[in-house]
Amino acid sequence: MSAFGFASTTDEVLAEVRLEGRVALVTGASSGLGLETARALAARGATVVMLGRNRAKLEGAAAALAESEPPGRLDTARLDLADLDQVRGAAATLLDLYPRVDLLINNAGVMACPLSRTAQGFEQQFGTNHLGHFLFTCLMAPALIRAAAEGEGARVVNLSSGGHRFAPVDFDDPNYLRRDYDKWQSYGQSKTANILFSVALDRRLAPRGVRVFAVHPGMIMTELGRHLDAADIESMRERAAAIAAGDGGGEAPGGFKTIPQGAATTVYAATSRELDGLGGRYLEDCQLAAKAGEGVAGGVESYAVDPNAAQRLWQLSEELVGQSFDFQGEA
Repeated sequence: MSAFGFASTTDEVLAEVRLEGRVALVTGASSGLGLETARALAARGATVVMLGRNRAKLEGAAAALAESEPPGRLDTARLDLADLDQVRGAAATLLDLYPRVDLLINNAGVMACPLSRTAQGFEQQFGTNHLGHFLFTCLMAPALIRAAAEGEGARVVNLSSGGHRFAPVDFDDPNYLRRDYDKWQSYGQSKTANILFSVALDRRLAPRGVRVFAVHPGMIMTELGRHLDAADIESMRERAAAIAAGDGGGEAPGGFKTIPQGAATTVYAATSRELDGLGGRYLEDCQLAAKAGEGVAGGVESYAVDPNAAQRLWQLSEELVGQSFDFQGEA
């Protein structure tokens, strides 16, 4: 469907795209894929709000980007996805400052960390990668709906991973209160949740002109891997090879990506007109992914796009964050 693929970069994907007058929010924008996504969108004229937990690091990253004098504007705001109280405060401030948001890129995340818990007691990977983004996105929905009503539609892009194939969501014990903790299983569960959230949110927001996608950026060496040792990296290579082969063996096609290549699928999902009329889909290598199965390189597991599981996750997420959302009265 797309002319782009594994080796495409952000600048190649956005070469013919103009984003003047559009507002984009990018979580985890102080480094890695988030920083590159912010740079690429600002380079095409967007106003980009860079969000991150560490204010000093975030402002330093924004200042470095500003030296290239992008045509778009760069702003920053603190967002700690591991603290739902801070998420609520940040969203309220951002809604005042940006009453319309055209693009929301949920890029931030943690991977394969030791067992730890968020401010509200959720397991760190599920709490940060999914619940923090769930609450933030739902709170920002009025701005997305307003942008869709006034422009060419709005989009949400949730960064998932091929690692979703490590595990489905355990609805009975998502926070590892009763089962033994496995950092890779936990990571897989959180990445599956990112896809299921995309399915559920798209169903709710598509009638309002907001479409939602999940993406696998590929294997990229960024700060996301700060908890990994040499054995973890080798394990990740082996797992990725099995996932890519689709039959438990073989090599991952193309291997590791550069950061501009890794962020390419994100900006493709956020801006491509080829995706008009679509939503609730999972992309990899700037393409709509096939269903995972024997002999399929990569792909998306059926449990990650199951609408019944998506609805169940939505209900569980509302229960855990203590807030319900219907978006019917938003404008």
